[in-house]
Amino acid sequence: MAIAAGLDCSTQNTRIVVCDSDTGEVLRESRAPHPGLAAGSAPAEIDPQSWLRSLGTAAEGGMLEGVRAIGVSAQQQGLIGLDAGGVLVRPALLRGDPRSAGAAAQLVAELGGPAAWVEAVGGVPHAGSTVAKLRWLAEHEPQHAKRVAEVLLPHDWLVWQLLGQSARRTTDRGDASGTGYWSPQTGQYRADLLSLALGHEPAVPDVLGPAEAAGHSPEGLLISAGTGSTMATALGLGLGPGDAVVSLGTSGTVYAVHDEALLDPAGTVVPLADATGRHLPQVGTLNAARVLRATAELLGTDAEGLSELALRSTPGSYGLVLLPYLDGERTPHLPQAAGTLAGLRVDSMRPEHLARAAVEGMLCGLADALDVLRERQVAVRRIFLTGSGSRLPAVRSIAPMIFGVPVVVPEPGDYAALGAARQAAWALAGTAEPPQWELRDAVTVDPGEDVAVGEAIRQQYAALREQMHPQAGGL
Repeated sequence: MAIAAGLDCSTQNTRIVVCDSDTGEVLRESRAPHPGLAAGSAPAEIDPQSWLRSLGTAAEGGMLEGVRAIGVSAQQQGLIGLDAGGVLVRPALLRGDPRSAGAAAQLVAELGGPAAWVEAVGGVPHAGSTVAKLRWLAEHEPQHAKRVAEVLLPHDWLVWQLLGQSARRTTDRGDASGTGYWSPQTGQYRADLLSLALGHEPAVPDVLGPAEAAGHSPEGLLISAGTGSTMATALGLGLGPGDAVVSLGTSGTVYAVHDEALLDPAGTVVPLADATGRHLPQVGTLNAARVLRATAELLGTDAEGLSELALRSTPGSYGLVLLPYLDGERTPHLPQAAGTLAGLRVDSMRPEHLARAAVEGMLCGLADALDVLRERQVAVRRIFLTGSGSRLPAVRSIAPMIFGVPVVVPEPGDYAALGAARQAAWALAGTAEPPQWELRDAVTVDPGEDVAVGEAIRQQYAALREQMHPQAGGL
């Protein structure tokens, strides 16, 4: 039995899973926090050496004993600048750093607007994009920007470290697709955009194929190409054509497997590549689990209490409809919008109906995001529901009727690390397709005859959305 390991380096910690490379059975797993970070914090920058320290802690106790291959997943769209000698120029800038929002807007304008960026690399820069961080560095820390001779992403840097700081730097198409200077349509870097952002052209890593190995560690372990956390999660869940993920964090993320790069002139769709040679077009919403938390607080309960209340109501929430735009909205583009509650009547003004309206409204908002993909010919025949909100019974019960397709709810797990391990097993096997690993302990809920009920709920929601926000144009 060959053994493969996957490690995922998130903003908070490093996770390791060790698997049977043939079956995917998890043999061992561990995690360790990045030293010096307060629990729950989202740093704007960090010394990447802390990632190695947490990795060392997570690997203690023989965690990697018998492992033949390692895959790496990491937070996407960071920026690690090295000088001509391979020395770190400054701490790594991370995706969640909001300081580069103005830089992103400048870059969009300088190239000729959103459509020009979509044509160039498929998507429009935002504060999290690596290309925007390069511009921020050039503007605010020119002394550091001038020293930057090459640019790596977090997973690139970790792979390089595992390889013993080899002469060759590598990345993969999935992580590269979020930078703002690599095109998932052409599979090529845009050197002119690197120069536009930084003021000169730095070196960038070679883009490896999905099953291609980056090399071997000094100890002889095979190191696979690695990828970003979204792509690794898709690989860990075993997504294929027709599958989509709806992730219910504070905000919402929707992405699906597609065979072609999806270019959206409006810039709503982020055209990510995946870790298998396909694509993962993604749409985001600002409001997801935050809607449930805010409603629960209003009703004097918690998320579990809200779920219990919602299940006491009936589909349609006795006519209550909630537009969940509590912090504006990204999809549809309504940055100044507020939430709307309609349909108040004497018999609907009860806690259970408001609780259900919150769940239905949140899910309808995410269904709108799914429709953005469907309208662009992305097949959605099955949905994987992930994130904190997916664990609530009311969400699991209502989601299939709103989405209109079977909903798979995986058990909580480190799916990015699992996907990294699957990639390592794939590189070890050298096969045309990744090994088939069974997704264990997942629950699938089929909408059955409730599809018609869900359509009626969505029609009621859409009517209010169009009445309140006609500028959204149907979405």
